[in-house]
Amino acid sequence: MTEAKRPQLQLLETSAVKQIIDEALVILMDVGAFVENGEGLKLLAEAGAQVDHTQNRAHIPPNLVEKCLKTAPSHIKVYDREGESALDLREDMVHFNPGSAALRIFDPQLGKPRDAFTKDLVNLARLVEELHHFKAQSTALISSDVPEEMADRYRLYISLIYGTKPVITGTFAKQGFAVMHQMLAAVRGGADQLREKPLAIFDCCPSPPLKWSDLTCQSLIDCARSGIPAELVSMPLTGATSPVTLAGAVVQHAAENLSGIVIHQLAQPGAPIIYGGSPACFDMRKGTAPMGAIETMMIDVAYSQVGKHLKLPTHTYMALSDAKILDAQAGLESGMGAILAALAGINVVSGPGMLDFESCQSLEKLVIDNEICGMALRLAEGIALREKPLAMNILKKIGQIDHFLADPHTLQWFRQEACFPGPAIDRGTLGEWDEKGRLTATQRAHQEVERILAGAEPKTLPAEIATELRNILLADAKKYGLEKLPVSI
Repeated sequence: MTEAKRPQLQLLETSAVKQIIDEALVILMDVGAFVENGEGLKLLAEAGAQVDHTQNRAHIPPNLVEKCLKTAPSHIKVYDREGESALDLREDMVHFNPGSAALRIFDPQLGKPRDAFTKDLVNLARLVEELHHFKAQSTALISSDVPEEMADRYRLYISLIYGTKPVITGTFAKQGFAVMHQMLAAVRGGADQLREKPLAIFDCCPSPPLKWSDLTCQSLIDCARSGIPAELVSMPLTGATSPVTLAGAVVQHAAENLSGIVIHQLAQPGAPIIYGGSPACFDMRKGTAPMGAIETMMIDVAYSQVGKHLKLPTHTYMALSDAKILDAQAGLESGMGAILAALAGINVVSGPGMLDFESCQSLEKLVIDNEICGMALRLAEGIALREKPLAMNILKKIGQIDHFLADPHTLQWFRQEACFPGPAIDRGTLGEWDEKGRLTATQRAHQEVERILAGAEPKTLPAEIATELRNILLADAKKYGLEKLPVSI
C-alpha cells in the first residue's frame, strides 16, 4: 500500500514568509514591545535587549530572537490524566478541542444563552470525554456560582475531576497559576512527573499591538519554569489594533509571538511553547471581530505557515461561529474553519462549540462540530492507494456479480475508507426522516447530548486525589469568602 498524499493549504510563498519574519524582527528592534512585568523586563535587559524602564519598553535585537528560536522545541507531547500520550504536536498533526473561556452557555430550552453554572461545566467535561474527534478538553466555560477571583482555578478543577483528556486552559490572575499548577501536579503525582508528562497547555495572550501585561508575561515565565506548554494567543484586529491588510496583521502577529518566545525561552531555555493566535478581520460596518470571516481564517492559515517555517508547533481559533444560535451560519462558518485548519496542518485547533464571537458555548454545537472535525480529519488523510493494481482486479468481476456489497474487497476496506458520522448527521432516506419525526440537526444533536450524559459513566478521579484537589481549591476559595464549593454533580 502506498501512503496517501496529504492535501495541504498554503497561502504564502516562502519568500513572503521570510519577508514577514524579517519585518517582524525590525519592528521588535526599532519599535520594541511594551512589557509591564518587572521580571520580564529584567530577563530581557540581562540578555541584551535595550530596555527603557521609564516606558516599560524593550527593544529586542534579531540575534536574541534567533538565539531563543533555537532553544524552542519543534515537537511537544501532552499526556492525558492516565499518563498516556494524547497530543503529538509536530509537523501537520491536527488536534481539535473546544473553544475556551466562554462567558455563557446556550440553553436549548430557553432558546438563548444564559450564565453557566457548575452543572454546565460538569456536563461539558463529560460530553467532551465521549466525543472522540476532540483530542483535548478545555476550560470552555466560566462558572457564575463561584467568586470571579477564583473562576480560572475552578473551571480547571471541574475539568480534572470529570475528564481524562489533557486541558487547554489559562489564568485570569497572577496568583492563579500556583494553585492550578498544584492541582495538575497532584493529579500527575508530583511537579517533576508533571514536567515530564504535561497534562495541560496554558494560553498566554499579548495585547495588541505589541504589549505584554503583567499577568500574561508572568504566565509565560511561570509556564516556562514549570515545564507546562505555553500557547501564544496573539490577537491582531485588522484596521483597529493592527494594520488593516491581512499581510500587515500577520507581520504584527509574528512580532508579538516572537517577543513572547524570547521572554519564555529566557525564563527557561528549551521549555515547550506553541505559536498561536486568535486574530480577526475587523468588520468596519458592525464594529465586531468576526471569527467566522473568511479573511480571519486566511490570517490564521498564513500565520501558521510562519510558525511552521520557524519549526514551532502551531495553534489557532477556528471551527467556530459568530452565529447566535445553532443555524446554517453556525454550520457553514464552523465547517469552513475546520476544513481550512486541517488542510493547513495546524497542530492545536480551538473553537468547536463556540458561538457569538467566542462568548458562548453550546453542547449541541459540540456534538455537531465533533462530526465536522471528523470529516476534516478524514480529508487531511487524503486518498490512500490501498492496493496494486488499484481497482483492476475487482472491476474484472463485472459480469460475474451485480454489485460489490458482499465482496471481500469491500468488507476489507470500507471502514478505513469512510468516516461514518453519528446520529446528529442524517444520511437516511426521506421516508426514514419522516418516520423519526422530521428532526433538525439541532434536535438530533440535543438528543445525542441527552443520550451521552444519561448513559456515559463519569470518569472521575480516584477518591484520594479528588479529595486532595478539593482541599487545594477550597483553601484558595476561602480567601474570597467561599466556605463550601458548589456540589459538582
